Amino acid sequence: MNKESQLVNSAKSFFNKSLYKKSLIALEEVIEINPKNSTAFFYMGNIFHIKGQLGKAIKAFNRVLELDPNNTDASISLSVILNDIGRYEQAQEVFNKANEKVKNAGNGVNDPHINKQFSSKHYELAEMYFSYNRFDEALFEYNKAIALNSDNLEIRIKIAKVYSKKGFMSKAIEELRSLKSENPAFIQARIALGLLYYSSGNTLEAQNEWQYALNKDPLNTELQMYLQLSQSATETNLGMA
Repeated sequence: MNKESQLVNSAKSFFNKSLYKKSLIALEEVIEINPKNSTAFFYMGNIFHIKGQLGKAIKAFNRVLELDPNNTDASISLSVILNDIGRYEQAQEVFNKANEKVKNAGNGVNDPHINKQFSSKHYELAEMYFSYNRFDEALFEYNKAIALNSDNLEIRIKIAKVYSKKGFMSKAIEELRSLKSENPAFIQARIALGLLYYSSGNTLEAQNEWQYALNKDPLNTELQMYLQLSQSATETNLGMA
Protein backbone atom coordinates (compact mmCIF):
# COMPACT_ATOMS: atom_id res chain seq x y z
CA MET A 1 0.00 0.00 0.00
CA ASN A 2 1.46 3.37 -1.04
CA LYS A 3 1.64 6.46 1.17
CA GLU A 4 -1.41 8.09 -0.45
CA SER A 5 -3.62 5.09 0.30
CA GLN A 6 -2.28 4.83 3.84
CA LEU A 7 -3.10 8.49 4.49
CA VAL A 8 -6.62 8.11 3.06
CA ASN A 9 -7.26 5.14 5.33
CA SER A 10 -5.91 7.05 8.34
CA ALA A 11 -8.09 10.05 7.49
CA LYS A 12 -11.18 7.84 7.24
CA SER A 13 -10.36 6.19 10.57
CA PHE A 14 -9.92 9.58 12.27
CA PHE A 15 -13.17 10.81 10.69
CA ASN A 16 -15.13 7.80 11.96
CA LYS A 17 -13.80 8.50 15.46
CA SER A 18 -14.81 12.19 15.17
CA LEU A 19 -11.14 13.22 15.29
CA TYR A 20 -11.71 15.82 12.61
CA LYS A 21 -8.54 17.87 13.11
CA LYS A 22 -6.31 14.83 12.68
CA SER A 23 -8.41 13.66 9.73
CA LEU A 24 -8.06 17.06 8.04
CA ILE A 25 -4.26 17.03 8.46
CA ALA A 26 -4.07 13.61 6.82
CA LEU A 27 -6.38 14.71 3.99
CA GLU A 28 -4.26 17.80 3.31
CA GLU A 29 -1.24 15.51 2.97
CA VAL A 30 -3.17 13.34 0.52
CA ILE A 31 -3.98 16.36 -1.65
CA GLU A 32 -0.32 17.46 -1.59
CA ILE A 33 0.60 14.05 -2.99
CA ASN A 34 -2.35 13.88 -5.41
CA PRO A 35 -4.41 17.04 -6.02
CA LYS A 36 -6.97 14.93 -7.93
CA ASN A 37 -7.89 12.58 -5.10
CA SER A 38 -11.68 13.06 -5.00
CA THR A 39 -12.07 10.95 -1.86
CA ALA A 40 -9.90 13.39 0.09
CA PHE A 41 -11.99 16.36 -1.02
CA PHE A 42 -15.19 14.47 -0.18
CA TYR A 43 -14.11 13.85 3.42
CA MET A 44 -12.88 17.43 3.71
CA GLY A 45 -16.30 18.61 2.59
CA ASN A 46 -17.98 16.52 5.26
CA ILE A 47 -15.63 17.85 7.96
CA PHE A 48 -16.24 21.46 6.92
CA HIS A 49 -20.00 20.79 6.90
CA ILE A 50 -19.88 19.33 10.42
CA LYS A 51 -17.81 22.30 11.64
CA GLY A 52 -20.25 24.77 10.10
CA GLN A 53 -17.75 26.08 7.54
CA LEU A 54 -20.28 25.92 4.75
CA GLY A 55 -18.37 28.01 2.19
CA LYS A 56 -15.40 25.65 2.42
CA ALA A 57 -17.72 22.63 2.34
CA ILE A 58 -19.36 23.87 -0.88
CA LYS A 59 -15.95 24.39 -2.50
CA ALA A 60 -14.82 20.92 -1.46
CA PHE A 61 -17.94 19.15 -2.78
CA ASN A 62 -17.77 21.14 -6.02
CA ARG A 63 -14.17 19.99 -6.39
CA VAL A 64 -15.28 16.39 -5.88
CA LEU A 65 -17.82 16.77 -8.68
CA GLU A 66 -15.21 18.32 -10.97
CA LEU A 67 -13.02 15.26 -10.43
CA ASP A 68 -15.81 12.68 -10.24
CA PRO A 69 -19.08 13.95 -11.80
CA ASN A 70 -20.87 10.67 -10.93
CA ASN A 71 -20.30 10.99 -7.17
CA THR A 72 -23.92 11.03 -6.00
CA ASP A 73 -22.96 11.32 -2.31
CA ALA A 74 -21.16 14.60 -3.02
CA SER A 75 -24.10 15.85 -5.12
CA ILE A 76 -26.59 15.13 -2.36
CA SER A 77 -24.35 16.67 0.32
CA LEU A 78 -23.92 19.78 -1.80
CA SER A 79 -27.66 19.97 -2.46
CA VAL A 80 -28.45 19.76 1.26
CA ILE A 81 -26.04 22.60 2.11
CA LEU A 82 -27.35 24.83 -0.69
CA ASN A 83 -30.89 24.16 0.50
CA ASP A 84 -29.94 24.99 4.10
CA ILE A 85 -28.52 28.39 3.13
CA GLY A 86 -31.54 29.32 1.02
CA ARG A 87 -30.14 28.70 -2.46
CA TYR A 88 -33.17 26.54 -3.27
CA GLU A 89 -33.10 26.66 -7.07
CA GLN A 90 -29.42 25.77 -7.20
CA ALA A 91 -29.96 23.01 -4.64
CA GLN A 92 -32.81 21.57 -6.71
CA GLU A 93 -30.70 21.71 -9.88
CA VAL A 94 -27.84 19.78 -8.25
CA PHE A 95 -30.29 17.27 -6.80
CA ASN A 96 -32.07 16.74 -10.13
CA LYS A 97 -28.78 16.10 -11.92
CA ALA A 98 -27.80 13.52 -9.31
CA ASN A 99 -31.24 11.92 -9.49
CA GLU A 100 -30.98 11.55 -13.27
CA LYS A 101 -27.55 9.95 -12.98
CA VAL A 102 -28.88 7.39 -10.52
CA LYS A 103 -31.83 6.60 -12.80
CA ASN A 104 -29.51 6.10 -15.73
CA ALA A 105 -27.00 4.05 -13.79
CA GLY A 106 -28.91 0.78 -14.00
CA ASN A 107 -28.03 -1.06 -10.82
CA GLY A 108 -27.19 2.21 -9.04
CA VAL A 109 -30.83 2.85 -8.21
CA ASN A 110 -30.88 -0.30 -6.08
CA ASP A 111 -28.10 0.90 -3.78
CA PRO A 112 -29.79 1.21 -0.34
CA HIS A 113 -27.32 3.86 0.84
CA ILE A 114 -28.03 6.13 -2.14
CA ASN A 115 -31.77 5.42 -2.00
CA LYS A 116 -31.94 6.51 1.63
CA GLN A 117 -30.18 9.77 0.84
CA PHE A 118 -32.56 10.49 -2.02
CA SER A 119 -35.47 9.54 0.22
CA SER A 120 -34.27 12.08 2.78
CA LYS A 121 -34.13 14.79 0.12
CA HIS A 122 -37.65 14.01 -1.14
CA TYR A 123 -38.83 14.09 2.49
CA GLU A 124 -37.30 17.57 2.93
CA LEU A 125 -39.10 18.80 -0.17
CA ALA A 126 -42.36 17.26 1.02
CA GLU A 127 -42.06 18.99 4.39
CA MET A 128 -41.51 22.32 2.64
CA TYR A 129 -44.56 21.84 0.41
CA PHE A 130 -46.64 20.78 3.41
CA SER A 131 -45.65 23.88 5.37
CA TYR A 132 -47.02 26.02 2.55
CA ASN A 133 -50.25 23.98 2.30
CA ARG A 134 -49.26 22.64 -1.13
CA PHE A 135 -50.65 19.23 -0.28
CA ASP A 136 -50.69 17.58 -3.70
CA GLU A 137 -47.01 18.29 -4.19
CA ALA A 138 -46.25 17.24 -0.62
CA LEU A 139 -48.05 13.93 -1.16
CA PHE A 140 -46.10 13.33 -4.37
CA GLU A 141 -42.77 13.87 -2.60
CA TYR A 142 -43.73 11.81 0.49
CA ASN A 143 -44.66 8.90 -1.79
CA LYS A 144 -41.28 9.17 -3.52
CA ALA A 145 -39.57 9.22 -0.14
CA ILE A 146 -41.33 6.10 1.16
CA ALA A 147 -40.71 4.23 -2.12
CA LEU A 148 -36.98 4.80 -1.69
CA ASN A 149 -36.86 4.05 2.04
CA SER A 150 -39.73 1.94 3.35
CA ASP A 151 -38.04 1.71 6.77
CA ASN A 152 -38.89 5.33 7.58
CA LEU A 153 -42.38 4.72 8.98
CA GLU A 154 -42.79 8.38 9.96
CA ILE A 155 -43.31 9.15 6.26
CA ARG A 156 -46.52 7.12 6.23
CA ILE A 157 -47.86 9.14 9.15
CA LYS A 158 -47.11 12.27 7.13
CA ILE A 159 -48.98 10.79 4.15
CA ALA A 160 -52.00 10.22 6.39
CA LYS A 161 -51.78 13.83 7.60
CA VAL A 162 -51.83 15.06 4.00
CA TYR A 163 -54.93 12.96 3.29
CA SER A 164 -56.66 14.43 6.34
CA LYS A 165 -55.70 17.98 5.33
CA LYS A 166 -57.18 17.33 1.89
CA GLY A 167 -60.39 16.13 3.52
CA PHE A 168 -59.87 12.44 2.69
CA MET A 169 -60.37 11.26 6.27
CA SER A 170 -61.21 7.65 5.33
CA LYS A 171 -57.97 7.36 3.31
CA ALA A 172 -56.00 8.83 6.20
CA ILE A 173 -57.50 6.34 8.65
CA GLU A 174 -56.96 3.46 6.23
CA GLU A 175 -53.28 4.41 5.86
CA LEU A 176 -52.74 4.42 9.63
CA ARG A 177 -54.70 1.22 10.19
CA SER A 178 -52.49 -0.52 7.65
CA LEU A 179 -49.39 0.95 9.25
CA LYS A 180 -50.27 -0.23 12.76
CA SER A 181 -51.21 -3.71 11.47
CA GLU A 182 -47.95 -4.09 9.57
CA ASN A 183 -45.84 -2.63 12.41
CA PRO A 184 -47.53 -3.38 15.78
CA ALA A 185 -44.56 -2.05 17.77
CA PHE A 186 -44.71 1.36 16.09
CA ILE A 187 -46.91 3.14 18.61
CA GLN A 188 -46.68 6.48 16.79
CA ALA A 189 -49.13 5.02 14.26
CA ARG A 190 -51.67 4.42 17.04
CA ILE A 191 -51.10 7.89 18.49
CA ALA A 192 -51.74 9.48 15.09
CA LEU A 193 -54.74 7.24 14.46
CA GLY A 194 -56.17 8.21 17.85
CA LEU A 195 -55.81 11.88 16.97
CA LEU A 196 -57.70 11.33 13.72
CA TYR A 197 -60.48 9.48 15.52
CA TYR A 198 -60.66 12.18 18.19
CA SER A 199 -60.82 15.01 15.67
CA SER A 200 -63.65 13.13 13.92
CA GLY A 201 -65.60 12.86 17.16
CA ASN A 202 -64.86 9.14 17.70
CA THR A 203 -63.59 9.62 21.23
CA LEU A 204 -63.95 6.00 22.38
CA GLU A 205 -62.00 4.66 19.40
CA ALA A 206 -59.33 7.28 20.02
CA GLN A 207 -59.08 6.25 23.67
CA ASN A 208 -58.80 2.58 22.68
CA GLU A 209 -55.82 3.34 20.43
CA TRP A 210 -54.11 5.51 23.01
CA GLN A 211 -54.72 3.05 25.85
CA TYR A 212 -53.26 0.17 23.82
CA ALA A 213 -50.21 2.30 23.01
CA LEU A 214 -49.86 3.35 26.66
CA ASN A 215 -49.89 -0.29 27.75
CA LYS A 216 -46.89 -0.80 25.47
CA ASP A 217 -45.18 2.40 26.62
CA PRO A 218 -46.42 3.21 30.15
CA LEU A 219 -44.10 6.19 30.64
CA ASN A 220 -45.20 8.01 27.49
CA THR A 221 -46.35 11.41 28.78
CA GLU A 222 -47.86 12.39 25.41
CA LEU A 223 -50.24 9.42 25.57
CA GLN A 224 -51.08 10.11 29.20
CA MET A 225 -52.00 13.69 28.31
CA TYR A 226 -54.21 12.66 25.37
CA LEU A 227 -56.06 10.12 27.49
CA GLN A 228 -56.60 12.55 30.36
CA LEU A 229 -57.87 15.29 28.05
CA SER A 230 -60.19 12.94 26.18
CA GLN A 231 -61.55 11.44 29.40
CA SER A 232 -62.14 14.91 30.86
CA ALA A 233 -63.97 15.94 27.70
CA THR A 234 -66.13 12.78 27.82
CA GLU A 235 -67.01 13.36 31.48
CA THR A 236 -67.88 17.01 30.73
CA ASN A 237 -70.14 16.01 27.88
CA LEU A 238 -71.84 13.35 29.99
CA GLY A 239 -72.38 15.89 32.77
CA MET A 240 -74.04 18.27 30.33
CA ALA A 241 -76.34 15.61 28.91
